[in-house]
Amino acid sequence: MTAALALKNISKSYGDVAVLHDVSVEAQPGDFIVLLGPSGCGKSTLLHAIAGLHSINAGEIVIEGRNVNDVPTRERDIAMVFQSYALYPNMTVAENIGFPLKMRGLPMPERRRRVEKIAQGLQIEALLERRPRQLSGGQRQRVAIGRAMVRDPKIFLFDEPLSNLDATLRVEMRTEIKTLHRRIGKTIVYVTHDQIEAMTLATRIVVMNKGVIQQVGSPAEVYSRPANLFVARFIGTPAITLLKGVIRGSRFIADGGGAELPLRQSLKDGMRLTLGLRPEYLHRDAQGQTSCRATVEIVEPTGPEDIVILTVSGQRATAKWPAGTAKAGEERLIGVDLGGALLFDPESGERLA
Repeated sequence: MTAALALKNISKSYGDVAVLHDVSVEAQPGDFIVLLGPSGCGKSTLLHAIAGLHSINAGEIVIEGRNVNDVPTRERDIAMVFQSYALYPNMTVAENIGFPLKMRGLPMPERRRRVEKIAQGLQIEALLERRPRQLSGGQRQRVAIGRAMVRDPKIFLFDEPLSNLDATLRVEMRTEIKTLHRRIGKTIVYVTHDQIEAMTLATRIVVMNKGVIQQVGSPAEVYSRPANLFVARFIGTPAITLLKGVIRGSRFIADGGGAELPLRQSLKDGMRLTLGLRPEYLHRDAQGQTSCRATVEIVEPTGPEDIVILTVSGQRATAKWPAGTAKAGEERLIGVDLGGALLFDPESGERLA
């Protein structure tokens, strides 16, 4: 199967500042690829390079088997949805959605038919005669998506499209974008720094940092099997617990003393190690499991669950427990499920197991 999009060894610099370093990734037809990383990691630059808005210094951008490095944006058969919506303020919603078709020279009756079909699918039929200033943020975003959809492109590119919306509307629009992807089955490349967006939308996540791909995988893979400490820290809410320590025999001895945890893996005695535990692997009671002593420092209510900040051997740990089951200041014996433990080399940051 020919990849819908193949990025091969992409590098990009602005003067002496390297922004992308030898980036390679493929998107299969129908993939929802999310480029995820902190501000300044190069994800938007990569998206703009796919769109043809930025040139690249090295590598190949291939869309359905065709090298498009030197192909103008308008001939790449892509459609882009921007963070700022980029709607024409003097045009109606119908005119904004139909503008790409007008530029192609389609006759008015065909433009109207296609605009009305798109508007129906996005549930904005009643807004077609309004202008952007008369719309809410969510409505403007729907119009921007409609303008991209009406072209029926090979690939959709989304550049942080939800960052201007409030929290409630972001959740609603995430659902709508996921429903849209399921319905149209097109390849989408989506940029965000919000890991919740990435986890809920993506079929595969490309985690980036400082212009380098750290890991490519499904949401489950990057959460449960992060390639390194950067990915482990960046993915997951609440944050992963990372305990520093040393191997003695077959046990992990946390720095600061107090926590000694048996490991299934056979590791060199005296080896320094960082042990990663997601919040769901720290239980409020030992219940016959491996256990250690912990002090509850902070309890953050979130509704049915509390985020509980603990101190284990003088190091910070984070758990999620049922609401009302922890009290700040108390000391308790907690259970540790080592079945999901992650082991990292503290020097290189790479996952060992």
